[in-house]
Amino acid sequence: MNAPEQLTPQADIEEQMQATLQMQRDAYLKEGIVTAETRIDRMQRAVDAMIKHQDRAVEALNSDFSCRPREITLLTDLGAGIAPMKHAIKHVRKWMKPVKRPTTFPFNLIGGRSRIEYQPLGVVGVIAPWNFPINMVFAPLAQVLAAGNRAMIKPSEFTPATSEVISDMITEAFAPEEISVFTGGAEVGQAFSSLPFDHMIFTGATSIARHILTAAAKNLVPVTLELGGKSPVVVSRSADIEKTLSRIMMGKTMNAGQICLAPDYLLVPEEKLHEVIAAAQSAVEEMFPTLLNNPQYTSVINERHFQRLNGYLAEAAERGQKIIPINPANEDFDNQQGTYKIPPTLIPEPAEDLKMLEEELFGPLLPIRTYKNFDETIDYINSKPRPLAAYYFGEDKTEEEALTRRTTSGGMCINDVVMHVAQEELPFGGVGPSGMGSYHGYEGFKTFSHAKSIYSQSRLDVAKLGGLKPPFGKSTESTIKMQLKG
Repeated sequence: MNAPEQLTPQADIEEQMQATLQMQRDAYLKEGIVTAETRIDRMQRAVDAMIKHQDRAVEALNSDFSCRPREITLLTDLGAGIAPMKHAIKHVRKWMKPVKRPTTFPFNLIGGRSRIEYQPLGVVGVIAPWNFPINMVFAPLAQVLAAGNRAMIKPSEFTPATSEVISDMITEAFAPEEISVFTGGAEVGQAFSSLPFDHMIFTGATSIARHILTAAAKNLVPVTLELGGKSPVVVSRSADIEKTLSRIMMGKTMNAGQICLAPDYLLVPEEKLHEVIAAAQSAVEEMFPTLLNNPQYTSVINERHFQRLNGYLAEAAERGQKIIPINPANEDFDNQQGTYKIPPTLIPEPAEDLKMLEEELFGPLLPIRTYKNFDETIDYINSKPRPLAAYYFGEDKTEEEALTRRTTSGGMCINDVVMHVAQEELPFGGVGPSGMGSYHGYEGFKTFSHAKSIYSQSRLDVAKLGGLKPPFGKSTESTIKMQLKG
């Protein structure tokens, strides 16, 4: 008799994930109708878990980033994870109600009725990134749970300490047949993305998204992709430059620019270039008198991304480009101890073929291009892949309307950056290479639900009355004549 086959660690984790998926699907089917009370209870448990573990989360993220401000973690990870849960708790009863739809003539006249009922999909896979690892688990999870689903979560391997906290949060708050977490590297992620979920949401890089879609296609799993791209900022001649750059640099330095919605490059009037540079320097100096040992200025996540960003700067320097580090205290960033900080850095009038203008920056670098005529900004944006966000600063409503209607981006923010993501009533997502599908609020509830169309027929024999039932005759001809009328 042969000895039982020993599973490798990779095969073991894959078997665990398959078993968990089946366990969750069986539990979902056994549960039947998922009541509003059950959904609210699950969401409230998630809120309680985040509140309970907030101090551990702060410590873990500071460790993973080597320097991550407590305030940023509380505001943009925990606070931004709790807010969607509270919003969904408040509105889920309304979202769950059947939606009446008009019934087509003449069925409406004889008693036919149409409606949509939103059903849970079943089990949703959530693949989260490293830049806001708690937020990007719990924000989509709010609508996943509001829609009545179970969930399996794969947090990023680049934030291992935070992933451990997330795992503890979920394990304490939920039974494994409700929500489970699987940690590990790229191999685990690859196996996770190949599971036959009822839906999957991935937040991360466009390059990885291609692999996610390929894996999901094997089981025809619907996928929501929240990606990124090079989000442009158009500064109008009508803009208040000081106020504008204060807001832009706040968004660019938040989390050291490691935000999918971070301003990626500026388009400014050519005569305003020097004023824009001076205002950017002033804004950074006001926020960060020092940078290197300042616990409120975030480090780049790891050496790999540190080298990537410095590679962009090295290429620009080799090409003779002007590079302006904003370093108020003139600190030496060459010999850091345990951190990967890069000062906010401006690159005015960069050459078009630089890598920093071709790839998403995801860091505190900010190229600044100039324009003579406003239409140049629209032409330039439209010559590039569609971004996750576009930003306009100014008071010219004609320009604002032109940028809004003649460019395509996942979302848009007027006279600020990033803030539109905090609007739970607005769908959040990309378009084309910056994403697929959307979530947040009611739109997220619909994303993670099946909209079942239901038609209720009247007691009358509609087929006979309309001549649809053989033998065909005058009623049939009358119906055909009505249908074919111009």
